[in-house]
Amino acid sequence: MVDVASTPVEPDGAPRIAVLDILRGIAILGILFMNINDMGQSLHASFDDVRHLGWSAIDQVVWWVREVLAMGTARALLEMLFGAGMVILTDRFATQAEESVVLRRYFTRNIVLLLFGLVHVFVLLWPGDILHTYALAAMIAFLFRELRPRALLFLGSSMAVFFLIGGAMTYSASVSDAADVQRVVARQHAGQALSQADKAVLTDQAARTKARATMTAEVKARIAAEDKARTGTFTTWATQQWATFGYTEGQGFETLFVWEAAATMLIGAGLYRLGVLQGARSRRFYGGLTLGGYAVGVPLRLFEAYAGTRFDGSPDFSMATSEIARLAMTLGHLGLINLLVTTVIGARLLRPFVAAGRTALSIYVAQTLICLWVLYPPFMLGLYGTMSWTGLMLTAVVIDAVLLVGANLWVRRFRIAPVEWAWRSLIERRMLPWRVRARDATAIP
Repeated sequence: MVDVASTPVEPDGAPRIAVLDILRGIAILGILFMNINDMGQSLHASFDDVRHLGWSAIDQVVWWVREVLAMGTARALLEMLFGAGMVILTDRFATQAEESVVLRRYFTRNIVLLLFGLVHVFVLLWPGDILHTYALAAMIAFLFRELRPRALLFLGSSMAVFFLIGGAMTYSASVSDAADVQRVVARQHAGQALSQADKAVLTDQAARTKARATMTAEVKARIAAEDKARTGTFTTWATQQWATFGYTEGQGFETLFVWEAAATMLIGAGLYRLGVLQGARSRRFYGGLTLGGYAVGVPLRLFEAYAGTRFDGSPDFSMATSEIARLAMTLGHLGLINLLVTTVIGARLLRPFVAAGRTALSIYVAQTLICLWVLYPPFMLGLYGTMSWTGLMLTAVVIDAVLLVGANLWVRRFRIAPVEWAWRSLIERRMLPWRVRARDATAIP
């Protein structure tokens, strides 16, 4: 089994818990499978028409596997771990200082992370950055950190409840509208006179059809413009990346992203206080968590994937259950990983991910550098738009394998990864030590 106590502390004194590092390492490597399609193909198409990224039989299989097993779960796991980190850090700060100092230190930490995120967006040109979002969300979640675990879980479920109620209401209205149209059309075909209410139904339907056609045309135009810009020059590439970030901000998506992250962080904080995240519960508990999570998540994800491949604009209930499915699948993954850690074979297979967890921030930035500054930009290899879903996912596998090996080699010689070092050095206002000391080297798993 993975020895939780075997992982050394960070140069700034922060403790390490091996199980959390394993979860973080898997999550940060897994997030590339969610990002690489937006890095190597149109980001607008990923949201609006996945067929643009290739829709052969094998592409469809790959997309379904990604959609069911991975969609959003790496992000959710990172958010939960961020919530656990909030508890660990603030509890540690609280033993050293009063509340105002804890507040200042934690907010300083996240303000620096926010700045790193903005550099990630505007300098490294990744409009899908999560660092700035997590920094904002963490400062909100911080305000609720002292609630009881079950209260944290309840408050953290707010977005799932909102989506369930809002999505159900939207679906119900769409079904009712469709039924009204069918009723009026049937009366027309029967040669019956239409009332003013019937005519209003047809007028509303015509307006909705026109709006959908307009939206479809706008989406196609955005995809075409993005493809042209990202196969042009450095200037057009950079301008498009900034424009994409501006578009998502202008649509109000940031509010949803921050809400999602803050809510899931609270769930993570609650699960950590209950001993769930860090492997402190029984094997029976984790077996039940795995089965329960997948029993809820897999059917909902299959339904969601099916709805996403109809492409006909028909009423869709999957929006109502999307957040429930994301959280359920994440809990299933969480239970499975903690269950595997308790076995000899599982622990050996998962041990390399400890290093990835310790270097997660640097891995995240490295993924951006490899994809957006080497593989896909027109000023380097220019592979943008040349890979379908299959090629993109295989490329993610190769990149992650290289980064996983690199992380394990790195932690043998260094105590902290480069981006983590810069972040924590700025927070601590001193140059943190880099190299592994002799006594620490033997403790690295």
